Amino acid sequence: MALWMQISQQLPQLSNQTLSELYPDAFPIDVRHYLANWIEEQKWEDFDLENVEQEAAARRLVDRMLELLNEVAYNNPNVVEKVKLQHISRRMSLFQTQPLQLVRTVRDILRKERHLLRHAQLPPFAQMPVPVNGTSQPPQETRNHDVDSLVIKVMETQHCRHQMHQLQEELNWEKQEAEPMQELDSKHPDQVAKQNRISQLEYKYQVCAKKRVHLLQEALHSLEQCQTHLIHSIESWRWEQLRSTIGLPFDDNLVPLQTWCEQLLGVNSNLRQELMLVKRDHGGAEHFHQLEEKLNQLLKTLIQSSLVVEKQPPQVIKTQSKFSTTVRYLLGEKMSPGKPVVLKAQIITESQARNLGQGVIPTENVGELINSTAILEHNTSSKSTCATFRNMSIRKIKRADRKGSESVTEEKFAFLFTAEITITGCESPYNVQMISLPVVVIVHGSQENNAVATIIWDCAFSEPNRIPFVVPERVPWSQMCEALSSKFMSEVQTNRGLDGYNLHCLAQKIFDRDITGDFNQMPVSWAQFNKEVLPGRNFTFWQWFEGVIDLTKKCLKAYWSEGLIFGFIGKQHLHVILQNKPNGTFLLRFSDSEIGGITIAYVGPSESGGRKIQNIQPFTKKDLDSAGLGDRIRDISCISHVYPDRPKDEVFKKFYTVIGPPHPDGYLPFKLTTVVDPELGNASTPSITPQPDARQDFMPQDATFISPSLPMGSFSPPYPDAMQPMYPNYYPDNNTIAEPPDNMELEEFLSTLNT
Repeated sequence: MALWMQISQQLPQLSNQTLSELYPDAFPIDVRHYLANWIEEQKWEDFDLENVEQEAAARRLVDRMLELLNEVAYNNPNVVEKVKLQHISRRMSLFQTQPLQLVRTVRDILRKERHLLRHAQLPPFAQMPVPVNGTSQPPQETRNHDVDSLVIKVMETQHCRHQMHQLQEELNWEKQEAEPMQELDSKHPDQVAKQNRISQLEYKYQVCAKKRVHLLQEALHSLEQCQTHLIHSIESWRWEQLRSTIGLPFDDNLVPLQTWCEQLLGVNSNLRQELMLVKRDHGGAEHFHQLEEKLNQLLKTLIQSSLVVEKQPPQVIKTQSKFSTTVRYLLGEKMSPGKPVVLKAQIITESQARNLGQGVIPTENVGELINSTAILEHNTSSKSTCATFRNMSIRKIKRADRKGSESVTEEKFAFLFTAEITITGCESPYNVQMISLPVVVIVHGSQENNAVATIIWDCAFSEPNRIPFVVPERVPWSQMCEALSSKFMSEVQTNRGLDGYNLHCLAQKIFDRDITGDFNQMPVSWAQFNKEVLPGRNFTFWQWFEGVIDLTKKCLKAYWSEGLIFGFIGKQHLHVILQNKPNGTFLLRFSDSEIGGITIAYVGPSESGGRKIQNIQPFTKKDLDSAGLGDRIRDISCISHVYPDRPKDEVFKKFYTVIGPPHPDGYLPFKLTTVVDPELGNASTPSITPQPDARQDFMPQDATFISPSLPMGSFSPPYPDAMQPMYPNYYPDNNTIAEPPDNMELEEFLSTLNT
């Protein structure tokens, strides 16, 4: 009773709508009030609602609740309350046919009450649903309430039918007894009483028949609404799956949606049965044919909407490579046994995907798939029915004609999954289909970076329920920075995102100008993101940003997560925050000029005796694989305090490598030492004619071996890092010389070189 005492104090603060949702018609607040102590003593949470063997225990609870409710009504001195409680008791007797539904209803009410008390300082219950892992699907409580209300309406319809059956039996009996009385005078008291009794029964029967039709129509309307919510939730699940590509949270649990689908299928079956009986009793009126058509359409929509791609295929796929994907059917437990259901996959173009919405099934084959069929198999432990394509592969792909400067890595495809499914209780099979998220097909690894950019743009900026696979050509910077930060955090697996300084630097880089004021609504184009190279560089914004993600993920995750890397910072801002710092102060920033590089910017002495800011030659993944960042910071003597003023040995000590004892074979251990000579930064730069986009010089750093048997290495002269040798087939994204494979089209290979 303690829970009810607490919740009753909150009731005056709740709106009527909230109270209606908290205590539905099937379980009025009066019952919660009068039976509070008994209700809270029962173990509602111990029930497994899917286990029919527990119906007997649930029925005992229903019977006991009705018994207690009748006792309260009998002992209540208030006549109005007595009549009201008796009416509630009769209404709740509907639970005797479905006792587990009562368990679900009471359990959910108690859960909502506890939730309400935990968030008593927040807005009312109806306005504060708790999302599951950030998803936008309706909360479990709302779904249960919708289904519970629907089930109650179906139960009322069935109860009305039972009443009609009882009335018909009584009417038949009364008419049979009235036959011998026909010889009596029509005004004879017995004859009059009998005719009155028959007239009353006939009137009640007609009232009950009208009520039955009305309840059936109401239940059908509620089913339609509930199914609309379900399909919206399935679409929301798919939308969140798409958005998870850029690192946004996604709850992949399909069990609640599967339960919801199965419940609505059961309700549809019960309503079709009730409608069939109504048609029989009313002679098959045209109105009932319309209801039947509506029910059949709802059934078809439910069956066809229950196919989902649980595990998406990779969104960038290289031909001749293996990949897997899993498709799940949410009504799998309701499929007719016997012949196995085969799911077929085919690859389709963007235009073919658009035509699916108009009912056009693709006939042209644009790609050859290997291992493109799988059987829907039921897993009894997980209660899921899935088809898993374990070793699928794209043997070859047919490209569409490209427009203008469009490259092969901007062309989007999808997988179409189809099957013919028969549901138990349905006469004919249904054709079901579902498409995957968009994929980009490549033929060479050098295309992967640009293909990923296409997918990122698609997943970050597409609208819900779009025409496949339409995306805007421009988006506000506010959306862009959200996508960049989410992708960075997801790939690096860190809780530290990009701060305002980082995002301001990125904005200046992609817009190529100094930015002040509010720039959140400034439009960013696809071309700025990954078609046009950055000014003075030979790579795009995305290629550069992805290089930073890769370096941080593989070499710098701990440093970044602990806030030791400043990250993205422009030279202007760099000078502002370091200009008044003492010599030796440094910070770690990502290189502007090199893909996947991190540099140390520090305050050092100038030739005139003052101070100046120096940048050490960027460290790449290759550099950090040979000697970690912590060791390199330890070795460089001209840096002493990390910005703003923390001693480097105090901050980075845990990242220092300690040389171990001699090897058991007698070998002496060695280590790589990073040496930077600040004096070389003041030396004259070798005579090199700079390009118009030549970049800031870096202080050279050299890794030398320290070992009893090895001499010291030599220093490299300083050079502008912009002076990179250019080769016809040099790929800056992976520093490899590419040779075209035998099966690669010459045109596509040349297109790769140009991009």
